[in-house]
Amino acid sequence: MKYKVKVHPNSSKEEIVKKEEIYEIWIKEKPIQGKVNTKLLKILKKYFKKPVKIVSGFTSRNKIIELN
Repeated sequence: MKYKVKVHPNSSKEEIVKKEEIYEIWIKEKPIQGKVNTKLLKILKKYFKKPVKIVSGFTSRNKIIELN
């Protein structure tokens, strides 16, 4: 199953909000050397309780993720 995700890096909070078909995720990490992607995968794995991988948007704020 695939989901659209919008990431807000360098935030003061860590939060997940579902708006219609898009998950908006605020992450404290800075967008340097893939730190945001690593933290995003960790947060989503805990949220969905399933392994998650990024399918599209590795260097973008808008990503598509897939649950395994």
